Amino acid sequence: MAPLSTVTRALARPSVLRVAARTISTTPAVRGDSSYSSPFKGESNSTKVPDFSKYLSDKKPSSNALISYFMVGTLGAITAGGAKSTIQEFLVNMSASADVLALAKVEVDLNAIPEGKNVIVKWRGKPVFIRHRTAAEIEEANNINVASLRDPEADSDRVQKPEWLVMLGVCTHLGCVPIGEAGEYGGWFCPCHGSHYDISGRIRKGPAPLNLEIPAYEFPEDDKLVIG
Repeated sequence: MAPLSTVTRALARPSVLRVAARTISTTPAVRGDSSYSSPFKGESNSTKVPDFSKYLSDKKPSSNALISYFMVGTLGAITAGGAKSTIQEFLVNMSASADVLALAKVEVDLNAIPEGKNVIVKWRGKPVFIRHRTAAEIEEANNINVASLRDPEADSDRVQKPEWLVMLGVCTHLGCVPIGEAGEYGGWFCPCHGSHYDISGRIRKGPAPLNLEIPAYEFPEDDKLVIG
């Protein structure tokens, strides 16, 4: 009985396989369909321009232009105000501070300088000679032949008041500081290279090419001198 049952099972297997093959072969194959339609519904033509007519204003064009001009003018005014504030702030930051402005001018009390004496003050990091000249010194300065000078300059062009001579104490040769009441002409002498200046601060002898420089100054009062 055992061999028979084995043969029976062997014979039964092809029929099962044929049924399974037949079942698979009867299933339709999936092929591409040219008539496929998208599930998304809508306009097929995407270049159609929408209709915005319902959004058009019923007002005249001139009224709309007035609003536009107002907006442009307002924005322009705000922009100009902001630019002005920015530039003003920049200029304030770039301007000199209070301590620098304080050094820009020096005030001197002339009552403290006796006649025939020199005073040296510091202005912008440079020495300034202030000479209270006597009548004899003023006469001597005016009796010089200006044409014979290396740097021709009349005494009256170098002073605002004849009795007060104000000039920078820097030699025009190499920037040394001359000595007062010295030299061959009774004015100033630079011992570095031997330049001699007269009682008006004009170069008379030595290598210096120019007279001593005259700074900007004024007399706000008879006994006050402001340099700068």
